[in-house]
Amino acid sequence: MRTGRQNIPAFMNPAIFIASSVLVGILFAFQEWISLRHMGYHMAAPIFFESWGFQFLVWGAMCWLLWRFLGTWIQRATAATILTVFLPLSILTSVAQQMLFVFIFRNLPLNHAEMSYWQRLSMYVYAELLDNMLIFWCAFLLFRGIGYYQRYREQEQAKSELEIQLANAQLAALRMQLNPHFLFNTMNSISSLMRSDVEAADTMLEQLSCLLRLSLERGESQLVSLREELDFIELYLGMQGQRYAGRVIQTVCCDPELYDTLVPSMLLQPIVENAYVHGISKTEADGVLAVEARRDGDQLRIGVRNSGIGLKPRSNGRRGVGLRNIESRLKLHYGRDATFEIAELDQTTVKVTIVLPLQYSTEVETTLTRFGTP
Repeated sequence: MRTGRQNIPAFMNPAIFIASSVLVGILFAFQEWISLRHMGYHMAAPIFFESWGFQFLVWGAMCWLLWRFLGTWIQRATAATILTVFLPLSILTSVAQQMLFVFIFRNLPLNHAEMSYWQRLSMYVYAELLDNMLIFWCAFLLFRGIGYYQRYREQEQAKSELEIQLANAQLAALRMQLNPHFLFNTMNSISSLMRSDVEAADTMLEQLSCLLRLSLERGESQLVSLREELDFIELYLGMQGQRYAGRVIQTVCCDPELYDTLVPSMLLQPIVENAYVHGISKTEADGVLAVEARRDGDQLRIGVRNSGIGLKPRSNGRRGVGLRNIESRLKLHYGRDATFEIAELDQTTVKVTIVLPLQYSTEVETTLTRFGTP
């Protein structure tokens, strides 16, 4: 069997399958032996168990060979094939099993006059043909069921792979959307500085090159360590510090035990950028931008708090590209296990809170999305 080989149940291993068949035969033998004793018949236990065990040993071997060489055909058989091929085969197999049994156990049946091989064979075939055919068709249905199981598993695996590919494609598209947006806004900031503070613009350009290098080093990694994300955001805060020199107090606070937790790449930058554009830029002085990360049970809680003008003046409460991007990526990565909230603490303070499942990994680059579809 080549089709769906990786999904074959363990019990189809020949040793397990044949041993299980013999065990079934012994259980049947024990049941019948007990019944006969209760009815007053006394038969020698060894020959009784040997004969039953041998019958099911032969059937186990024959059925496994049937699976090994005709398994694919059985799984694809049409009604016509079943009637014209497998029905005659079930009769031939049943007779062949009886021929071997009669040849091995020449002293059976017990308490009968001496009979020739063909006489004994005729008696056994007449008495047990239907029972033997039932065993054949039970095996046939088992193999058909395994075929359905294999196809189901293969379809599920293909579906899962397609969902992962779709999710990664969506995440890649979101990052492609985010990076130009970030680059455009940063270059715009540098351009405005060129007219008022060339040295600050030059420093900001160097910091941008460092950010781009970090972004390129991450490659296509969708999840990165919180340490890397904070390194990135501190560089970005340094750039904003050049633009808002002396006007903003910036703080970043993180529990050291959380540095190796995983977070979506470029999770914080759009939030911080949004805080500057819609909040801090509206103030003349004493601006505040605080980033904190802490553990909350089995969750990672990240907060970004900024001063400004609150949420009310914003048009219809709609969120920009960056924030919508984050919500979409969180949904793709974590489904309903992650939350994203924006709240107005007072008229001049806004806080963004993200709650993620606490997740650690030493192989960041190979981490895939947990959820295939939104």
